[in-house]
Amino acid sequence: MSSIAVVNAGSSSIKFAIYGVADAPTLRLKGLIEGIGATPRARLSDAGGGVLLKEDLPPQGFDHAAATQTMMRLVAPWLDGHDISAVGHRVVHGGGEFAAPVVLTPESAERLAAFIPLAPLHQPHNLAVIRAMLAAHPDLPQVACFDTAFHQTQPPLAQAFALPRKYAADGIRRYGFHGISYEYVTGRLKALAPEIASGRVVVAHLGNGASLCAVMDGRSVATTMGFTAADGLMMGTRCGAIDPGVLVHMIDQYGMGARELEDLIYRQSGLLGVSGLSSDMRTLRAADDPAAKEAIALFVYRILREIGSLAAALGGLDALVFTAGIGENDAKTRAEVAAGCAWLGLELDEPANLRGDLTISAPDSRIAVFVIPTNEELEIARSVMRLMSDR
Repeated sequence: MSSIAVVNAGSSSIKFAIYGVADAPTLRLKGLIEGIGATPRARLSDAGGGVLLKEDLPPQGFDHAAATQTMMRLVAPWLDGHDISAVGHRVVHGGGEFAAPVVLTPESAERLAAFIPLAPLHQPHNLAVIRAMLAAHPDLPQVACFDTAFHQTQPPLAQAFALPRKYAADGIRRYGFHGISYEYVTGRLKALAPEIASGRVVVAHLGNGASLCAVMDGRSVATTMGFTAADGLMMGTRCGAIDPGVLVHMIDQYGMGARELEDLIYRQSGLLGVSGLSSDMRTLRAADDPAAKEAIALFVYRILREIGSLAAALGGLDALVFTAGIGENDAKTRAEVAAGCAWLGLELDEPANLRGDLTISAPDSRIAVFVIPTNEELEIARSVMRLMSDR
């Protein structure tokens, strides 16, 4: 018997899952190594969430390569003879050339390194684990699944910036992100409500990273993130869409350089920057500080502005789907967004929303509203299975 490992590497953590391979991927183990570069620790759980082990790890020299080897060591005793036959990686940026999952080689990994400036919060850490596994397990197939791939179906106008054409020729265009999540959620919607899924849908992926995607018949039409994952909605620490003149002004008036601007728009802004308190919606909801309330209000306002834009791109709206950490768990945010969409004919079923039901729209609502938990790891495992079966 064989298994698939799915790896999602962040700046200071690696989330991973092990899926048994039969007719469909079946979750067997899931784990987390966090605190990389500081105080690393690991946790491994079974499919039901029961904790199998916790381990504090030595901080000295514990980088992503060491975390990768630790991950393989931790899962080995729990595989029950199910050898890992392939590894699937979430890779945030695939540029314009990677439109589907690919089996990685050292050469393709180096090509992906060219996109680090476009996704500086994610791409370096995705690649650190890929390189470590390619070096330690060169015969084990490594599959990259791209957050940008889902949006390759967008029409050229939706991808274009109003810049001189020479820049577009160099790849400067809107790419979009969170595509693995959108692919999973639209697939679930098709299984749950096929008639609605074939229509005009906006999926709201609301978490520490946040974006919206306009989907027509399961295909991406437009999305709020663009050339980088800093565009569009206000997020946990990212500012989202900003007048580029503001950045020029900060260069002129504050003497800021490129790296300082990068740090500002990616790590110091969003909910954290406006509230001055936290990037975590739960903390802000519990706070009495007016700045926290203003941060939430701005977060919701930006969502509403962008829903209007995407509804225009779709020529109307048939359904709104909430997903990701805030979208799945914060009933107040869902209620506030729904109230702002009343002009579209959206009416919320308040008790259903408070319970977090699958369907939270009222029976008479012109817009269907769903809460569909995302599962990027499962979507990656499915992609790896399909790719391996075709080899």
